[in-house]
Amino acid sequence: QLQLVESGGGLVQPGGSLRLSCVASGSNWENYVIGWFRQAPGKEREGILCINRSGDNYWYADSLKGRFTGSRDNAANKTVHLEVNNLRPEDTAVYYCAARRYFCSPSNRDYRWWGQGTQVTVSS
Repeated sequence: QLQLVESGGGLVQPGGSLRLSCVASGSNWENYVIGWFRQAPGKEREGILCINRSGDNYWYADSLKGRFTGSRDNAANKTVHLEVNNLRPEDTAVYYCAARRYFCSPSNRDYRWWGQGTQVTVSS
């Protein structure tokens, strides 16, 4: 069983940056990949990127590549991060990390373990 807890959300002005974190608890952390997703009010959950077991990023939309970057700490920390730069009002959403074993997937349905989400609000 894996548990995930996100943190780092908040209110930020347009053009600002945030670093979201996702801390995992459970065993065999090295076997999991982590996806970052977001859901804006009234919209479907959207995939941002996946961080594979080596720490490589797989973005789920070309439009997100320049501003969203994922990273993975060493195995002892069991933590991944999502750096978001040049934030825009349309980035306002609840951001989630999610885990599945071994391989990344663009579909949120393929991720079994989810955090509770962290709210990001971009507004002046």
